[in-house]
Amino acid sequence: MQRFAFPFRAMAGENRIELYAHAAADAGHIAAAAIAEVQRIEAKYSRYRDDSIVTRINRRAGGAPVAIDAETAQLLDYAETCFGQSEGLFDITSGVLRRAWNFKGDRPPSEAEIAPLLPLIGWRQVERATVGDGATVRLPRTGMEIDFGGFGKEYAADRAAAVLLAHGVRHAFVDLCGDVVVTGPHADGTPWALGIRHPRREGELLASLPIQSGAVATSGDYERFLVFEGRRYSHILHPRTGQSVESFQSVTAFAPSCLVAGSLTTIAMLRGEQAGGAWLAASGASFVAVTGNGELLGNC
Repeated sequence: MQRFAFPFRAMAGENRIELYAHAAADAGHIAAAAIAEVQRIEAKYSRYRDDSIVTRINRRAGGAPVAIDAETAQLLDYAETCFGQSEGLFDITSGVLRRAWNFKGDRPPSEAEIAPLLPLIGWRQVERATVGDGATVRLPRTGMEIDFGGFGKEYAADRAAAVLLAHGVRHAFVDLCGDVVVTGPHADGTPWALGIRHPRREGELLASLPIQSGAVATSGDYERFLVFEGRRYSHILHPRTGQSVESFQSVTAFAPSCLVAGSLTTIAMLRGEQAGGAWLAASGASFVAVTGNGELLGNC
């Protein structure tokens, strides 16, 4: 079998699928199907697209319920699970805070800029109903939003891997902007080498770990942030205060699915170093984390 690589752009980033196949034509056909699945999910759930279901729901905020399909209902169920596991910190209605936060700017927002947005945040306000064989969702307050950005990319990575497996590919590596799913080892049985980026040292790896199968995701304060008066403000925001959380520099978690791995890292970041580290350890997941002062933690 031969190894083939397919770079592509989606979800505002550079991505890559590598797989083993007997012929280039077969590999290209299979990779195209997996990439198309990523593009489908982006089109369906991106808040930046006028025709996405997320945009449709958000535009109806304060108005009538919106009919949703089974896939969307399942993702909302997952959001409910994350909300509970995080004690309300993982809240997909908190995306409205980006109206105040501009990480390309030169300062954080004031409390006066954040305050009007806080009443619009609250997963418990979201109204869901079953109608016949279908379902609906409604945002009761004008200006409310939902945002699948907290797990959409990880879900897409899982779905791309599922497409590869459905086509009989047992040796593949899916990388969506650093979130990874491995369907199986290299064709010769050796593991893939996964490099974990150092959160402060550009171009340097924190670690390089072997992975045979499963998924890996990372959250951190180093990709979208601003520095003001010597303090770093990350894009991970507390839904109750609207402020940037002070937490780990980065958290990387390993799990059977990328969706779960990504949720573990985000919830750990939201909980903060002490509570988040204890929660990760109790979860049983393998993880590597860098504290705010650069200390390395983990169990793998």
